[in-house]
Amino acid sequence: MSTFDTIVIGAGMSGLTSARMLVDAGQKVVVLEGRDRVGGRMHTDRGAGYPVDLGASWIHGIEDSPLWDLVQALGIPTIEYTVGSFQVGGRPMENFDGDGRRMDAAATAEWIADVDLADRLLLEEIDSSSPGDTYLDVTERALDRSGLPPERIDEIREFFRHRVEEQCGAWIGDLDAHGLDEDAIEGDEVIFPRGYDELPRRIGAGLDVRLEHTVTRVSRSSDGVVVHANGTEFHADRAIVTVPLGILNSGTITFEPALPDAVSGPISRLGMGVFNKVFVQFPERFWDEEAYVIRALGEAGEHWHSWYDVSAVSGVPTLLTFAAGPFGRRMQQRADAEIVADALSALRLLHGEAVGEPLAHWVTRWGDDRFSNGSYSYLATGSSHHDHDALAGPVDGVLHFAGEATWGDEPATVGAAFASGHRAAERILDHAVELADFAARITARERTEAR
Repeated sequence: MSTFDTIVIGAGMSGLTSARMLVDAGQKVVVLEGRDRVGGRMHTDRGAGYPVDLGASWIHGIEDSPLWDLVQALGIPTIEYTVGSFQVGGRPMENFDGDGRRMDAAATAEWIADVDLADRLLLEEIDSSSPGDTYLDVTERALDRSGLPPERIDEIREFFRHRVEEQCGAWIGDLDAHGLDEDAIEGDEVIFPRGYDELPRRIGAGLDVRLEHTVTRVSRSSDGVVVHANGTEFHADRAIVTVPLGILNSGTITFEPALPDAVSGPISRLGMGVFNKVFVQFPERFWDEEAYVIRALGEAGEHWHSWYDVSAVSGVPTLLTFAAGPFGRRMQQRADAEIVADALSALRLLHGEAVGEPLAHWVTRWGDDRFSNGSYSYLATGSSHHDHDALAGPVDGVLHFAGEATWGDEPATVGAAFASGHRAAERILDHAVELADFAARITARERTEAR
């Protein structure tokens, strides 16, 4: 029997952050992780000799971001890649109409104005929406009020659907009307040329992390908690559960006694989206040198609608596209070769024979991942942003929850995972943990180990 101050379940960003802060404060902590690696949904593949981020890729907005402050303090290099997450203007884009024709400057300006109008009307509809309204409901009302020609409305309707899929991994009719309220991005966005998982790996270095330890039961009492994993009981005063919402929803971890409604309610109401990535490398670049994104509108972009140029990471011409929501769930059941061929057929509708045969590809299937059952959480119809924070607990003073799904300000992000792990540690310690001190301890420990 092992006894600890705190057991952390899950070695993703939130779990490692909590564990590091608690250990730095003198606690005895063990981290139990079902995977054979740390990082969770931050997963970098370096098999090709350069990093490919199969999970999280971006910091979405570096202004007033504690996560960005940590990245800077640790000296982790980044590349500016600001696309407003899912925008119509701003950074250079190649836009194609529903027939696959390149849009000129006038057509692009008209398209941007159309979406700006629809978005202004959409905000009004969201503000006046009723409980139970979906994002589909409010977008349709906004489009009805726009007065635009039917064919232009159809393109905006498709754009709104894709925006929800890309942001939430969900169908627009399953997202609550307020589902994108917390989606504001402040400041530039960045990606990581050395791979995003450098961050959790450095935070977790030296911690007692037990890989391939899949937790099946968590029992709590006035004496603390008992966590069952791999036929072993781990005893502690408390536990922090940081597994993804998809795992909490699946019931693969039994809680004894059952979780109270204050926590089980948010678990059942919030949704878990599917957002899969398809990276394709080409022998040579065929898109505009300055373009960040290739985007197809309307029928041409019904499924594969946006391609992001991430060539700067590897130095090889590389586009990243997404299969999300219901389409993502369907596509992940197909073989890699079928998925890539399908995506390339849509891309060739835009760029023709200039699209060469791919040199390499990477395809993710987060919806089938048994340690996440999806990509990230979203505000399902009938849930609220309060549900995210309520999910954090604590329960009976001994059971805490952390992870992106437990942070209402910016769920579905690494920033949320980091902030929630920080919050859990502070609640347990009952005092503030300054981020500057947190980063300084990590770098000091690395300098000591390098000697």
